[in-house]
Amino acid sequence: MSQTRDTGIADRAAELRAALVSDLRAQQKITSEVVEAAVRRVPRERFMPAGTDLDVAYGFDNSVVTKRDEHGLPISSVSAAYIQARMLEQAELAPGMTVLEIGSGGLNAAYLAEIVGPEGRVVSVDIDPEVIDRARTLLEENGYGSRVRVLVADAEHGVPDEGPFDAIIVTVGAWDIAPALLDQLREGGVIVLPLIMNAVTRTIGFRRDGDHLVSRSVEVAGFVPMQGDGAHPDRVFLLPDANGRHIRLLFDSGVPDHLDRLDGVLTTKRTELWSGVTIGNGVSFADLHLWFAWFLPGFCRVAADEGTDLAAERLWFPFGVVHGAGFAYLALRTAAQGEGFEFGARAFGPDGQRAAAAMVEQIRAWDRDGRDVEPRFGYWPTDSDHTQIPADAAVMDKTHGVISISWS
Repeated sequence: MSQTRDTGIADRAAELRAALVSDLRAQQKITSEVVEAAVRRVPRERFMPAGTDLDVAYGFDNSVVTKRDEHGLPISSVSAAYIQARMLEQAELAPGMTVLEIGSGGLNAAYLAEIVGPEGRVVSVDIDPEVIDRARTLLEENGYGSRVRVLVADAEHGVPDEGPFDAIIVTVGAWDIAPALLDQLREGGVIVLPLIMNAVTRTIGFRRDGDHLVSRSVEVAGFVPMQGDGAHPDRVFLLPDANGRHIRLLFDSGVPDHLDRLDGVLTTKRTELWSGVTIGNGVSFADLHLWFAWFLPGFCRVAADEGTDLAAERLWFPFGVVHGAGFAYLALRTAAQGEGFEFGARAFGPDGQRAAAAMVEQIRAWDRDGRDVEPRFGYWPTDSDHTQIPADAAVMDKTHGVISISWS
């Protein structure tokens, strides 16, 4: 009876795995034979927490939390299938390579082992010993114990006695790129990481080009944040409403001066300003968020407590701006023609109209100069030649260097 049930589960998993591969191919998240073969071969369900439904394990965009902190926030997870496949493609892997994975879990390391083959080498590290113990156990149970070296390490300091690496894949949100990691990346090697830029994340595939990195691919995705010495917590400011509930403004960097001027703004009359810029139903405008992060001073992420007006409004696009004694947030309304939506801003406070105008100005600038253009990124370490940064690029300061972005 048990054997029959186990066979049925394995058969069902195989069916779902084949269907997932077909979906990933159709959506162009898998584009190479080596990645397809790896995803077909590795039993994804065996790396999930006990009791995970097969349909969840093989969902296209389901991430599965494997560990939470004392506040219930996720600190380790199995990434969604589409982003795992995409990052494997972004890394431009081939048999025989030496690869470093930062942020362990077991499943992605198994994929890597399949791709680089017996002549390659995979090192997987995590700062959390419990996460490493779980990954090591799962890899051993599924036949990858001898093919992946699993280590406890804070990747901010590199991985001593390992490397150099042909590719590095970072599976946690990174605010900066540690010099120690770049020191272990070969010339021409690729590093793929979810890079946080003023609270907006893009998973970027960078190739090393002499003293700096140049982007080769970009994907929209979110990850649990990095821990250890590379962590960069947000600054959080609470705006109370008339009922004692709060809107939370989260700043990655560039916190405006005199935020105390916002005290009481949510009790003021709300105003609106609309841009005339529209978007079709179901069309992504993720790059508008990225544009805000780069070009909208006072930009922040917004989170609303249950019971607040913003929560009731279903704040799907949680981005805002602070300007003096004003706060505005991104809003959408049905377009005048009845198809799609118009972008605008809703605002509070004495300077609310100015805050809304600043946001609307950047919506129009994005529509004019950035819409439907895939941006190019560069990463320039502190000791690199910054005179080579493209003249048309904007730059953003980080601890160990600067990021450049070009929209032309």
